Amino acid sequence: MKLWLNAIASQSIPKILVTVATVLGSGPREPGAKMLVTADELFDTIGGGHLEMKATEISRSMLAMPESELAAQRRYERFPLGPSLGQCCGGVVHLAFERVQADSLTYLNCLNQCWRLGQDSWRLLALDSAQAPTLCDANGTHLTGPAWPTDLPVQIDTNTPCQVLTDTAGQRWLLDSCLAYRAHLMLFGAGHVGAAIARAMAELPCRITWVDEREDMFPTRLAANVTVEATDTPEALIAKAAPGTSFLVLTHSHALDQKLSEYILRLPDVGWFGLIGSQTKRVQFERRLRERGIPATRLNDMVCPIGLPGIHGKQPAVIAASVVAQLLQVWEEHEIHQQKELSRVLARIGADVSASNREKRALDECHSLAKR
Repeated sequence: MKLWLNAIASQSIPKILVTVATVLGSGPREPGAKMLVTADELFDTIGGGHLEMKATEISRSMLAMPESELAAQRRYERFPLGPSLGQCCGGVVHLAFERVQADSLTYLNCLNQCWRLGQDSWRLLALDSAQAPTLCDANGTHLTGPAWPTDLPVQIDTNTPCQVLTDTAGQRWLLDSCLAYRAHLMLFGAGHVGAAIARAMAELPCRITWVDEREDMFPTRLAANVTVEATDTPEALIAKAAPGTSFLVLTHSHALDQKLSEYILRLPDVGWFGLIGSQTKRVQFERRLRERGIPATRLNDMVCPIGLPGIHGKQPAVIAASVVAQLLQVWEEHEIHQQKELSRVLARIGADVSASNREKRALDECHSLAKR
């Protein structure tokens, strides 16, 4: 869950969004990390410590200024972590400060919608003026806000999450990636365990499609990373799922569990598939699914019972903690595998190609892999 983005929507009071624009050397957080500051609260983090304390002080000083002043709208500050802040990271961090205005809500709602749909987007923020931000999609197509300035390069370097650009007049701009989380869980079942899992994953770097035919079972307030699908044809969602999607089935009906399991196991590319139930349920399902033509090799990919070994509690919150930890292991292993694949492609392309072209060709070749 992008806490800062969710907090913007829920906080009507004045606020400052702090973005890690660039990091030279070692820093507590990566470029693109964000923190939202109000007069009394902080949401998300840029790494804690003295840097975050100074950023909070600057943000609250901006909130105390008249809104009409540029210094209350935008700041761009350099922080040497070692010499001035005494942090052992030792690098240099540049932070961009922006006041979130009422007229920013249109672009933030658009940004939130892109993120919920798993679509990458980019925002362009003027650092030396109070101009409203611009939002474009991953291809550079304008979505909302002012038009792209004509004196800035149009092409986006998608390999750099945050860039500070300078136009021909010497004005600085923050080009900030807002990349959708790649890990995607399709969660079937809005009962007690499903609700506990959705809550437990609310602040994790993933997207959740939560599916149940009983619309009244879903809570009225959802985390920013959750999209609800109230449908009586959940198998249609499975058929449209992107390669590498993870599935977790825990509905109110064993018959529906079995039906969904069959659809999932017929997919050619599943990231992970978990089915709630005992070892007895697994044996019964394996027999029935084999009768329906599911081969034993595919049945081996069905995780049932779910959760980490050694955790036996049946309370929904306990099950949720165990299953979420299991999913994080799976997703991190997948990410490591992606990095190894990218390294193998780089080696295969060869050392005779320049580093930039080699990386571009490798990323092109791994495009479908990296999008999972």
